[in-house]
Amino acid sequence: MNEAPIPVDAAIAPKVSAPQHGPRPLPLFLDILWRETHGDPALRQRAFTGLARYQNASRPLPPPPPRAAASAQNTRLLHYGTENRPKITKSQSLTAPAPVVFIPSLINPPTVLDLSERQSMLRYLAARGHDPWLIDWGTPKAGETGLDLAGHIERKLVPLIESIGRPVILAGYCLGGTLALGLAAIMPVAAVAAIASPWNFDGFPPDAREEVARLWSNAKPVCARLGYVPMEVLQSGFWSLDPARTIRKYAAFGDMAPGSHAEQAFLALEDWANEGPPLTYAAGEQLFEHLYAGNATGLGQWTIGGQHASVTDLPCPTLSIASLTDRIVPAASSPVLDENWTLKLGHVGMIISSRAQETLWDRLSGWLSKHGG
Repeated sequence: MNEAPIPVDAAIAPKVSAPQHGPRPLPLFLDILWRETHGDPALRQRAFTGLARYQNASRPLPPPPPRAAASAQNTRLLHYGTENRPKITKSQSLTAPAPVVFIPSLINPPTVLDLSERQSMLRYLAARGHDPWLIDWGTPKAGETGLDLAGHIERKLVPLIESIGRPVILAGYCLGGTLALGLAAIMPVAAVAAIASPWNFDGFPPDAREEVARLWSNAKPVCARLGYVPMEVLQSGFWSLDPARTIRKYAAFGDMAPGSHAEQAFLALEDWANEGPPLTYAAGEQLFEHLYAGNATGLGQWTIGGQHASVTDLPCPTLSIASLTDRIVPAASSPVLDENWTLKLGHVGMIISSRAQETLWDRLSGWLSKHGG
């Protein structure tokens, strides 16, 4: 007999912010720290020093928020670069740059694409004359427990894209690229780019898929009762990819010069990595069981609104951007599209590192311009 999910009033999950800064979940982080520094008391001390400094450091002010142009339930469509851009008339829309809608992952906040004044791909593209928009998924609400990945496309992405009233280019990052390709399979778009996005899940190393299966097997009963997949479940999976690096970066943070750009960049990135709403239960179940385990996307078995989502015959220009050093989404799992770029930056580094502008932002700007964006 299946037990009903635990009832809640408004959102299906508790507040995503804690009284102190992360890492989240802190008990697991401390367990990893203790294990990874066994026999190295100097590293252990440096890691604890870096952790204390991270939790107590003053945070830089975030960039000014963009304008919310539309919403679908709790999901918003944000418009960048609109401060000095006049409203486009119907006649001008024929020659104006196509809107570029960035779709982030459902995991972690969308702010990785707009992390700070100096680390913002979206503000950089807006300054280059593009017209970037951003999906902010928000926090799942009560009643959305059964909303799977396809449901996020049908009930949230489709109405938000339609609200723009013009043909758009889609640019998805991580799982957002998977959703962008799914959206392009069921509605006309001008072009679509998938950045560090999984599609062929058979391209993941077997041990990584086994670890994901183990994690989901352990978490599923509790998630089913809650009606959502807590961010901490997903975070524990990320940490398991490279626990030694997880600890050493905090040890290195303790050595950074106070007030330096490196310190501020670390704070912004780690705050992003330790934040984020949960997944709806159905989205988590579909991600872990149908995609990771079953490779529904890679085998052409993923359906959205009764249609099979295939990337082999999309009627628009397509671009896949992968990285040879991406441990979260290996290059072998990326879709094979019209154009395929291979970088040598990490999963997050390709978006916000010091080399991101020359390696990705500028090239993406050229590709968008080539296709009307």
